[in-house]
Amino acid sequence: MKSNFLPSLFVCLLFTFSLGSCSDKDSDDKAKLEIRLTDDPAIYDAVFIEIKDVQINVTGEDDKGWQSLAGVQKGVYNLLDLVNDKDTLLCNAEIPSGKLHQIRLVLGNNNSIVSNGVTIPLETPSAQQSGLKLNVQQQVSGGVLYTMVLDFDAGRSVVTTGNGKYILKPVIRTVLNAVGGSIKGAVSPNSVLTAVYAINGTDTMSTFTDATGAYLIKGIPAATYKVQFKPTDVSYTSQERTGIAVTTGNVTVVETVQLQK
Repeated sequence: MKSNFLPSLFVCLLFTFSLGSCSDKDSDDKAKLEIRLTDDPAIYDAVFIEIKDVQINVTGEDDKGWQSLAGVQKGVYNLLDLVNDKDTLLCNAEIPSGKLHQIRLVLGNNNSIVSNGVTIPLETPSAQQSGLKLNVQQQVSGGVLYTMVLDFDAGRSVVTTGNGKYILKPVIRTVLNAVGGSIKGAVSPNSVLTAVYAINGTDTMSTFTDATGAYLIKGIPAATYKVQFKPTDVSYTSQERTGIAVTTGNVTVVETVQLQK
């Protein structure tokens, strides 16, 4: 990679770097979780559900330990817009490493279906509004990006009663997958802000070191990379490490790089 690329990258990334309130070391013990909503086809024109919150439980205790995820995209979603491999992002948050026991989808009461052009309210039991619990029971590792797909089966989730009412009884399948792996390490001296690039062919992912000299690049596809270190202080020379293998669901640790003048 040409060295004159550094100034423009520095301008683009320094702003992002300055906004971060947590260092890479702080995030080493946390995983990144993206939750996406998708659906199977149904016989209706539309199926609207209101999502008010998404919560997780990492304690294993059903009656406590629930925490809301940051950045939940609240609102009313038409599930039938999300069929045939389409999905939408509900939230993107950091979660503690360890065992993810359950996830809870908190629904509102603004739910309805459209059938033959007619909008019909969906009655939603109060227990589902307070939180529809979904079992996950999987381990997540710090420094790794995961995606969870909530596969909402609209056709089976809408139940008709004998008196012509429609009730929402959600049938949802959860699928949790790790997305690639991560590379982490440190650069010394830590006083030198350093751009770090993970390169595989034409694919390049990058970050900066933090105030302690640490760095962490998450969500990297499994492959073998060369990692380049370009100090912003040009009195120090750039360095490179090759043969850095990344595997899905794991964090590859690179030996500390000592910058040289």
